[in-house]
Amino acid sequence: MGNMIKRFFSGYFAIPFIQRMGIAFILGIVVGLIVGEPITVIEPLGDLFLRLLMMVVIPIIIFTLITAMKKLTPSQLGRVGGQTLGLYILTTAIAIIIGLTLANVFNPGSGLSLPEDAEMDPEKAPSIIDVFLNLVPENVFEAMANAEVLQVLVFAIIFGIALAFVRESASEEIKKGVDMIFSITETAAEAMFKIVRGVMEYGVIGVFALLAVTFGEAGPEALYEFGILIAAFVAAVLIHMILIYGVVLNGIILKKSPIKILKGSKEALLAAFATRSSASVLPISMRAADESLKVDEKIYSFTLPLGATINMDGTAMYQGVAAIFAANLVGETLTMAEQLTIVTTTVLASIGTAGVPGSGLIMLSMVLTQLGLPLGVVAFVAGVDPILDAFRTMNNIAGDLSVTSVVGKLNNSIDLESGVWTDSEKNQSSKSKDI
Repeated sequence: MGNMIKRFFSGYFAIPFIQRMGIAFILGIVVGLIVGEPITVIEPLGDLFLRLLMMVVIPIIIFTLITAMKKLTPSQLGRVGGQTLGLYILTTAIAIIIGLTLANVFNPGSGLSLPEDAEMDPEKAPSIIDVFLNLVPENVFEAMANAEVLQVLVFAIIFGIALAFVRESASEEIKKGVDMIFSITETAAEAMFKIVRGVMEYGVIGVFALLAVTFGEAGPEALYEFGILIAAFVAAVLIHMILIYGVVLNGIILKKSPIKILKGSKEALLAAFATRSSASVLPISMRAADESLKVDEKIYSFTLPLGATINMDGTAMYQGVAAIFAANLVGETLTMAEQLTIVTTTVLASIGTAGVPGSGLIMLSMVLTQLGLPLGVVAFVAGVDPILDAFRTMNNIAGDLSVTSVVGKLNNSIDLESGVWTDSEKNQSSKSKDI
């Protein structure tokens, strides 16, 4: 019996990790659609995967960002920050335009009408003053306990910069203390990445459970009723990922095959689809940036946590598709001026609602209110929202890693002669087996 178990696990781990994850991904969808709602009995298996991922998010942000300050001077941080924020805003604007274009082509919702009882109270978006005030934690330990990613990110950057300044101007004894802190955080970051490897092994089970439950609850009926809406949004996501991330950012700027960025990001993209949470996928994104995309830690430890909180390309794209859908439900046609209003409102809202729970709902409420459309559409699409959310999150993660690679190139902090960027698959294959 013992030998059989040993042979089973030997054969299991001989299969490359990404193939195991892919099989779990497909099986989860198929089993969920076949079994239906009873499959929710395995929901705790998926919840455990989410908990394991969230367990390492805050420590990784703190340790990697502080370590990055050892290599990134304040002046470099300003340049990297400006480039990152600019690219995130630009790709978000393009994402909305693509979403609106595809929505006008597919015209989702034209054959449906809004139910009278599909109403809900919208969540209020925070004021611009509250947005800036909420960047600074009143209690940093409380922010860590509540997983307030943006607040922890701000504190870690400030603390890391302070350490860098202290090391430049303090006595030798203090400098040794600072170097010791940097050494501890660097060691701790490596330890957290080891933990992530273990979590990802369990992720094969977690991904299967999450997708089975998602599709089991949504059911084939939801897929059929809202097939046009789903098709329009999925087409927009694929075009954005292939054209903007693959061709423009990867092909033109990095001068590499568009397939490379997808290969380097595949584990993070699968996890994003399954978890529907940019924050929980952050450890996996960092691992991809480090091991596959070969971006310097001083870059990805800043760009990825920032992207997990403010880069909302997929969510912003959804606003355009949902707005056209809402207009069709009430028999209205949005003018070009109104569609341009969606672009402006969503770009600003994607920054203003960063890190706010239910930010996608807040953004959609803001857009629909701005256009004078019924908020009931939010409740109307709730049945298929988990499916749409999976694609939204996957798009967001693809954007995080693409922008990170470009910022790495702009700052000579990416090795384009190794990792996934080379023609050899041997290196990638060995890494997949060695997770």
